[in-house]
Amino acid sequence: MGLPRTFVGFSSTDIHYYRLMQAWKANQNIDFNFTDCQLNSEINSENELYIKRKCRERINMAGKYILLIGQDTKSKHKYVRWEAEIAIEKKCTIIGVNLDGSKNMQNITCPPIIRDIGAIFVPFSPQIIAYAIGNYQMNNDSDNYHYKNSVYENLRYE
Repeated sequence: MGLPRTFVGFSSTDIHYYRLMQAWKANQNIDFNFTDCQLNSEINSENELYIKRKCRERINMAGKYILLIGQDTKSKHKYVRWEAEIAIEKKCTIIGVNLDGSKNMQNITCPPIIRDIGAIFVPFSPQIIAYAIGNYQMNNDSDNYHYKNSVYENLRYE
């Protein structure tokens, strides 16, 4: 079985967290891997329709959608919310990754688009993100999920 195909959405102010995920993936000493469906390079265009078409193509390749949730993610509507809408429309499994270290959904930072749809919320850490990518499947109900402390203990989460 192949690696989970995953698209990572994030605010431009949080791109360094996405780059850190790429570094985890490249590091042989960190057990973190997935097929990254993110754009291969930045789109050098101001044309919103063109950018959205290219992003849609990549999201359509994915079965998982990770949204990195930082301080300003909730207010990013032009692309971040739109990407989440496309992922939900495609029925991707939604994984909210809290950059503040929270283990569950936080109203103050979480964009409403991924609340109460069956998404799981985890802190920014290679162990728990990898676990969610490999194991979580959405039930398409109207709840927010998080892992029990026993999962974190089994993963030796710090």
